[in-house]
Amino acid sequence: MNEPTKTQPRIGVYICHCGTNIAGVVDCKAVAETAAQYPNVVVSRDYKYMCSDPGQALIQQDIKEHKLDRIVVSSCSPLLHEHTFRGACEKGGLNPYCFQMVNIREHDSWVHEKGAAATDKAKDLTRAAVSRVAHHKPLETKTTPIHPDVMIVGGGIAGIQAALTLANAGQHVYLVEREPTIGGYMAKFDKTFPTLDCAACILTPKMSAVGAHPNITLWTYSEVAKVDGFVGNYKVVVKRKPRYIIEDLCVGCNECVTACVFKEGKFEDEFNMGLSKRKPVYMPFPQATPPIVLIDPETCINVKTGKCKKTCVEACGDRQAIDFTQKAEMKEVQVGTIILATGFQPFDAKRIPQYGYGIYPNVYTSLEIERLVNASGPTEGHVVLRDGKTKPKSVGIVHCVGSRDNKTHRWCSRVCCMYSMKLAHLIKHHTDAEVFNFYIDIRAPGKGYEEFYEKLQEEGVHFIRGRVAEVTDWQMSKEEEGKLVIRVEDTLAGFVRRIPVDMVVLAVGLEPHADSQDVRRQFNISCSTEGWFLERHPKLAPVNTFTDGIFIAGACQGPKDIPDTVAQAGAAAAEALSLIKAGSIELEPNTAFVVAEECSGCKTCIPMCPYTAISRDDVKKVAVINEALCKGCGTCVAACPSGAIKQNLFDDDEITSEIEAILAK
Repeated sequence: MNEPTKTQPRIGVYICHCGTNIAGVVDCKAVAETAAQYPNVVVSRDYKYMCSDPGQALIQQDIKEHKLDRIVVSSCSPLLHEHTFRGACEKGGLNPYCFQMVNIREHDSWVHEKGAAATDKAKDLTRAAVSRVAHHKPLETKTTPIHPDVMIVGGGIAGIQAALTLANAGQHVYLVEREPTIGGYMAKFDKTFPTLDCAACILTPKMSAVGAHPNITLWTYSEVAKVDGFVGNYKVVVKRKPRYIIEDLCVGCNECVTACVFKEGKFEDEFNMGLSKRKPVYMPFPQATPPIVLIDPETCINVKTGKCKKTCVEACGDRQAIDFTQKAEMKEVQVGTIILATGFQPFDAKRIPQYGYGIYPNVYTSLEIERLVNASGPTEGHVVLRDGKTKPKSVGIVHCVGSRDNKTHRWCSRVCCMYSMKLAHLIKHHTDAEVFNFYIDIRAPGKGYEEFYEKLQEEGVHFIRGRVAEVTDWQMSKEEEGKLVIRVEDTLAGFVRRIPVDMVVLAVGLEPHADSQDVRRQFNISCSTEGWFLERHPKLAPVNTFTDGIFIAGACQGPKDIPDTVAQAGAAAAEALSLIKAGSIELEPNTAFVVAEECSGCKTCIPMCPYTAISRDDVKKVAVINEALCKGCGTCVAACPSGAIKQNLFDDDEITSEIEAILAK
């Protein structure tokens, strides 16, 4: 062992076996023996599991016994255990930032075959870390207070569950929904699988609870316009679009709807998927929350031209709840945390023209059937063809429309198999029709799902394994006359079949909202390549994002069913609540800072910062970095033409010494 002078650092080096993850490829004992010869190394050890309690205790004991002031651990990814070893250093009485971690698992043993080369690489990486850590300076973490209010964006079942969880815990919640009512897609369902519970019976009480909760400010028909700030101190501007209704005065009596000059519905009803018509003034659906009517500016004569008898205003009478002078208003609020629960959009079946949606009238999407089988739907629960009278005698349900397909989306949408079987059961119950399910694979992994699948088989629903090639009205026999013909290769029977049916149901998949990229830029989070909002870690942090204080829940993170959505919403609420209850959050000190004497005020760094952490002091004419916003990415350090921006834990001495050491032989 080397014995450095008093002015030199005293370094301890620890090589982790990680079971056989590292030791199966790298000779850890040889690495430790070589590291003992590096300058300023006082202690060098190898141990089977450095992250274990005995491994951490070993570091703490050596710090005290050998008066170590620098620590290097060569083990796995810093993403997993850097915090662990920093904590061990701190418990041993050492500043946690006088520590350097080397990844010899993912960067070495997992990408190399067993042999001398892998061991030599581990030695080189460790030598570089020893050289680097000698230049580390003690740093102090800073804290920022957490504002107790929370904003939730999206009023589907995920947003509703998160809002109620937080509100019941005593926190004030701003729930923002861009549709006129909360409820999301679940409000359109008739039953939920596999228990066939009434969706409205489950959802409506929660919607009402949100509307009545004193700790929830509900803003529907609203969108987030701007987000500024950082964890604990976000300033959010919400644009509230005009309903042309004074919400505090409207009692939801629907008298204005009845009195509208359009005596019959003329415009497509979005809630009923266009299967019925509505008026320009309308209530989205009977259980809407808030129970307030809406005047559609795109279809209302008075809003568009001002030339209307205004019978709706007369019908409102003394309440005078209708206000055609309303304008959009901007609301600014301060919150400490944000939960994104913006959900999904259904795949557009017209993108697969060979299935005939939009071409043949009796080809439906799954959501349209959800409305047909619903007692509050456009046909009061009667499943009929487009003529409005005829019950189908045979129905084909095509699975994986817009899912598991390289031409559309490669991912499985997770819910399609189960909701297809649910719809098969409901259609058979309503019509006694012969029902065919065309599937690639049945995926029924949830609680009670496989049993539901077996129940459908016992009910006589047909399951044909094979991807449908096309849906056509071209007939080859009398049996096919007046029918839609589904052509499919039955992969179990081993031949191509032509199956005539009266109705085709396309089980469309789930995809990210079209504006998901705009939303993720607005909130400064990441998206996966598919467009879903990206979590910090798929297993260990599934609701956290890489932006502190912003969490995700529900199908905006990826396709999932209602139970998983509710569970994730609760997890997101718990993460937000843990921050709030802590009162403050520690900020990593590896932030950039400006040496004011060297800054020319050229503004080069300002547009380069991906976290909008840099501004300009117009009085001193220099750049200023907000430490709470800075994430230590180093972009500004590299971009600064005068070298005035430095970064803690990544200063020139640390980096150059590391490079020189790794190149030295």
